[in-house]
Amino acid sequence: MSETLLDVQGLTCPLPVLKANKALRSLPAGARLVVLATDPASVKDFRAYAAETGHALVGFSEEKGLFRFTLRKREDRPEAPEE
Repeated sequence: MSETLLDVQGLTCPLPVLKANKALRSLPAGARLVVLATDPASVKDFRAYAAETGHALVGFSEEKGLFRFTLRKREDRPEAPEE
């Protein structure tokens, strides 16, 4: 599946998550988004974001203050049938 890179280095909370959310909306289900961030608060933010939205946080690393998050967009949820 495709992988898209989003560089949000230098941006602070809540901008990295907001920009990632916008980027994920344009991607197909199952696609991966790699986010590069420098805000230490983004670690907590991306974990909470994944738990809330159903997107999977499939990878995380940190090296010299650069955080790398890999998110996999959730599969589209089928709509409930109307009664």
